[in-house]
Amino acid sequence: GRLIEKVGSPVEIQGHTDDRPIQTARYPSNWELSTSRAISVLRYLSQAAGIDARLLSAVGYAEFNPLVPNQNDASRAMNRRGDFVFNIEEE
Repeated sequence: GRLIEKVGSPVEIQGHTDDRPIQTARYPSNWELSTSRAISVLRYLSQAAGIDARLLSAVGYAEFNPLVPNQNDASRAMNRRGDFVFNIEEE
């Protein structure tokens, strides 16, 4: 949160999942899971950390942007993540 305040630029919070399909009442697919992951972080930053909500956006990528190939439990764990993308404009 302090970094976001210091930079003062818009931040896109990206949620990701591994390649294992999910189908529950709460998360019918990895799209809902990844988006929920990003929104949870956004809510925490805006409500608990006091970050201006106008600086924050959330997006879910499901399993479609893995860091590493989903070959085993360790690599799948790396792909279940949230990323912060700072939209910094150059002057």
